[in-house]
Amino acid sequence: MLGVLPIGMTTPEHTQQVVTAQRQVAAGADLIFGLVADPAEQPRWDGNDNLAEAPAGQRVRAVGDVFVMRLTNGKDRENHVVELEEGRRIAWRPASPGEEPAGHLWRWELEPLDATHTLVTHTYDWSELRDEARLARARATTADMLAASVDRLAALAERLDAAARHAAGEEEVAG
Repeated sequence: MLGVLPIGMTTPEHTQQVVTAQRQVAAGADLIFGLVADPAEQPRWDGNDNLAEAPAGQRVRAVGDVFVMRLTNGKDRENHVVELEEGRRIAWRPASPGEEPAGHLWRWELEPLDATHTLVTHTYDWSELRDEARLARARATTADMLAASVDRLAALAERLDAAARHAAGEEEVAG
């Protein structure tokens, strides 16, 4: 019998090298983008408890920016921004401090559906990863893991959006 796999199933040598999670979020794209583009905010919504902290003041503004993130294992990562469309898309390639990126990429894409709803897509692409030490972890990264981060980001963005709308409503009543 030939090695035919049911849709969605893979063998280790056929592991998907581009993994994606997507969902609709009840918050505006600018609010969500602010949470992703500010590294100091990322540990608040990291669904895999991998990100420990990032120094304040590293808000990403342009392709070529580099931000530093401390991981929960105590190591630092320099993240090289390779795509940026303010409010819509951001992507970075991680690297050990002082080294070139290893070849994997994290991307966030935001598609405004209306003023208060956004389609959020999170992608991990390791198709160019050549660092043998990182391949096992890359292969183990699943859509469910990405979805955990998208879900936590959604919950945070929706709470912040609701609080901002509530505060704006109180100001209108008081005014």
